[in-house]
Amino acid sequence: MLGTAAALFILTSAARADLKICNRMSYVVEAAIGIDSSGTTATRGWLRIDPAQCRVVLQGALNADKIMLNARVLPLYGASPLPQNGTDRLCVAEDNFVIAAARQCRGNQTLAAFTEIKPTDTEDGNKIAYLAEDSGYDDEQAKLAAIQRLLLIAGYEASPIDGVDGPKTQAALSAFLKSRGLKPDIVDAPDFFDVMIKAVQQPSGSGLTWCNDTKYKIMAAVGEDDGKTITSRGWYGVAPGECLRPDLGTQPKRVFSFAEAVDGSGRPVAIKGRALNWGGGTTLCTRDSKFEIGEQGDCAGRGLAATGFALVDLSGGKTLRFSAP
Repeated sequence: MLGTAAALFILTSAARADLKICNRMSYVVEAAIGIDSSGTTATRGWLRIDPAQCRVVLQGALNADKIMLNARVLPLYGASPLPQNGTDRLCVAEDNFVIAAARQCRGNQTLAAFTEIKPTDTEDGNKIAYLAEDSGYDDEQAKLAAIQRLLLIAGYEASPIDGVDGPKTQAALSAFLKSRGLKPDIVDAPDFFDVMIKAVQQPSGSGLTWCNDTKYKIMAAVGEDDGKTITSRGWYGVAPGECLRPDLGTQPKRVFSFAEAVDGSGRPVAIKGRALNWGGGTTLCTRDSKFEIGEQGDCAGRGLAATGFALVDLSGGKTLRFSAP
């Protein structure tokens, strides 16, 4: 027998009125949906939606009192551009989930902020809602901006991220495809963003790469000195056994790195009474949530944490491998 949550998310025998979420952002996102119906609140996630793509997140006749949305970007992007300031706090899990009673969390479930959405009706009788940035990209621009963003993270100069095609973007894309032995037409393949994401997560001969050789999730932060200002940015999640390249500006004069292992609840891991982290003697400001901080003075006085970063020698590229003792 289907549970309450499953019943809210399956196709019914009534006339179809599917709900689609479309991504017009320059990020690959994962969405979670919340449904209030007849006094019950259920959540479902995570549903990946690539830039310039739509995905059916609910099927069948939609008789809901309220529809809510939470979206997150993939960890490889570092600091999330998506404000999570919704007024409804509902339960989610880290991996794919369907939760029937989503206002009382259990086990490894945590509360997340959901925002009510008002989908619009389409000519085919379905409903649609958009994830968008202030840039106001259309589908084509969103896809190109997303490619530019991933090219930059992978170490190719494709700035600015603006969704506008040009010689610099094409040169960076051509270099990326050539380095991976890929043909130009793969850009139009349905799995192109999968290919790009795997490239970002692989070590490279240039730039900074973090590789996680532990059994724990690692949260990492980077600092960039452009000669005038040192900007600290994080957190980037690096899963066990994977590598990730943080997005760096164009030829920073100095780069710094800090990383720490965390448990399933996001708490720092300690081994024999010592925190399992990798840093150094340069103090930069951080905070528990995702951040980008351009002023490094008086961290504690501004309610921030003073964290020791290590200077990284990027000559010829650098791969930092994190392992447990």
